[in-house]
Amino acid sequence: MSVTGTSGDQPFGAMLATLMAQAEGRGVDLITLRALVEESSQAGARRALASLGLDDEKARRDMDELRELLSAWRDAKRTAWRAIVTWLVRIALAVLLVGIAVRLKLTDLIAQ
Repeated sequence: MSVTGTSGDQPFGAMLATLMAQAEGRGVDLITLRALVEESSQAGARRALASLGLDDEKARRDMDELRELLSAWRDAKRTAWRAIVTWLVRIALAVLLVGIAVRLKLTDLIAQ
């Protein structure tokens, strides 16, 4: 079957709809086409999972562990940023207090 009216920049859903319309126009049963598309999609998904090493019984646990690890990493980043901001605010306040002390000529308190 030749594929007419499809181009490389056409979305997959539109291309699939075009192919199905062409096949239906040639007398192919629509139910058979849908079943073929479903089976092809399942086979493609299985191949994709297998290529990622996620096709065994441990795959669910592996994905759960990865999600947990990613969540922990995000929490650690958030905590680190909060600590950095807290220390920067403390430093800024300390510099401000020193500036006020110098302005009020209270430098003898700083020297002690």
